[in-house]
Amino acid sequence: MSDEHTPLLYDCLCVGPPGSGKSLLLRTLQSNGSVDYTTSSGPTCGTSIKKIVIENKSITICEVGGGMAPLWSHFYEGVGKLMFVVDTSNLCQISAAGVLLYSLLAEPKLRNTKVLLVLAKMDASYRQMRNEALLMLQMKRLQQEVGFYFKLLYLFTV
Repeated sequence: MSDEHTPLLYDCLCVGPPGSGKSLLLRTLQSNGSVDYTTSSGPTCGTSIKKIVIENKSITICEVGGGMAPLWSHFYEGVGKLMFVVDTSNLCQISAAGVLLYSLLAEPKLRNTKVLLVLAKMDASYRQMRNEALLMLQMKRLQQEVGFYFKLLYLFTV
């Protein structure tokens, strides 16, 4: 949450529906060996700030819990990068995530934001799930019509 006089304390905003894998993704990025098949995570209540170093460059990411979706817009001001995480092993969540994603992309405060769409838990779903996820999220339309810098990433848990 920022106003004109307060600089952002983070470089990137990470959002997505509850249970999509945001916390584990960020924990993995922080320390590659810290997450394995025995690692678990609970819902993020509020926000979580993570500092990640990639190729000697430090990035601060603010994760906002999926249960806080109605309040996400309070974090948009001045955001240059956004990660949106979707659990592809959950067909019901993909549909709801599509609604959240499109409402997020319609937000004027995010007009110049670089967006990374992370399709998480790809290995937990069956082979055809990738195509169904892309279809449900209307990826072709999104890439053609949205004026955002948009990137897609497939994430496997193992």
